[in-house]
Amino acid sequence: MDNEIQLISDGDGVAVIGDPTAVERFLVSEGLPSKDLGLQRLRPVLGVAAGVAHAGSEISANSGRWVKLTEESAQAIKKYGLMKSSKTGLSMGVVQAKDQAKGIKGIVQFAKGPGSLVANPAILAGAAGIMAQVAMQQTMDEITDYLAAIDEKVDDVLRAQKDAVLADMIGVEFVIAEAMAIRKQVGRVSEVTWSKVQSTSMTIARTQAYTLRQLDALAEKMEHKTKIGDLAQTSKEAESKVQEWLAVLAQCFQLQDANAVLELDRVLDASPEELDQHRLALRAARQNRLEIIARSTGRLMARMDAAAGTANTKVLLHPTASRAIVHSSNHVATGVVDFHGLLGIDRSRQSLEAKRWVEAATEARDRALETGAGGVDAAGRLGNEALDLAKSVRNKLSSRIVDRALRRHGNDEEPANQD
Repeated sequence: MDNEIQLISDGDGVAVIGDPTAVERFLVSEGLPSKDLGLQRLRPVLGVAAGVAHAGSEISANSGRWVKLTEESAQAIKKYGLMKSSKTGLSMGVVQAKDQAKGIKGIVQFAKGPGSLVANPAILAGAAGIMAQVAMQQTMDEITDYLAAIDEKVDDVLRAQKDAVLADMIGVEFVIAEAMAIRKQVGRVSEVTWSKVQSTSMTIARTQAYTLRQLDALAEKMEHKTKIGDLAQTSKEAESKVQEWLAVLAQCFQLQDANAVLELDRVLDASPEELDQHRLALRAARQNRLEIIARSTGRLMARMDAAAGTANTKVLLHPTASRAIVHSSNHVATGVVDFHGLLGIDRSRQSLEAKRWVEAATEARDRALETGAGGVDAAGRLGNEALDLAKSVRNKLSSRIVDRALRRHGNDEEPANQD
């Protein structure tokens, strides 16, 4: 049907498939930005498969657009109640337009029958594979913008390193870039092209592991520092180094996604019946990488936050160093949060602000004036301990003065008694 819109969601994006006019009307009515899905790439593969000749003609007559799943787009799609398949992990459905003049409206039903593209297993697997590629290419583009926006370029970081693990990354980047250029020109990944890049994954993995170790080392160094001066120095070092290592990590992730894009093309060309399982395997591996990165960067953020917390308790005695520590903590945290957002890692953090000396002194004064049954914080305990110490010293001094006075008085009375 001309007004039928078929939707497929894999959790990263949504494919909107149907008559070009209906697809455009749907996207406009929902206010969703999109990019071409490239369904035409499935025709050569499906053309040699049994029983999909009709599906090939349907692909030619339909348009496919891809929408990245963001908070806004997810809400727009959610109202249609897509039904998730336990076999493929995809959420699917068909939106039926009731009134074309009023845009796309209607209910979602599970795709059935030969007239539905998503009812064809071969097309569904191919479309899901292309969706995964488009999503990864979107992330790759965003990483390119990220690297261009930060002060420390990843190329400068790599070239400044003498370590062979990092130096090899430059060569890997050239090899993968060449393969992506050939893919764009030819429209597929041949066995020859794939043979050039299939060994690069080990180099990328080694570089990622090395980079994560550097971040872990910074976190451990922060953990073992207790003095404010040492914390200030280590925090400053982290402030200058973390952004560089995040840049290398972003480059690793970008190259891994590029490798996956090429790999899916190779499977689509050589073993299309395995495409769906391969897509799921790549998705699981990608998620595992994200979790490893999240744990490592999360530990670093926790150590920086702990250092900032320590600095805030010492601000009265070390105002300059304390402010410097919290500033470094916020600088690192901002970089990590931006990096998490880039890769889709959802982690929230409230920024810590350095306390000015006057503010801290005012708070300490206010705490000293507060009374009640509630517990006291560290600053309050410190004040009470100081007061108790002062009382103790005063009592001891008073006792000594009294004893001395009594002795003097006794000595003064002895001659009088002798008289």
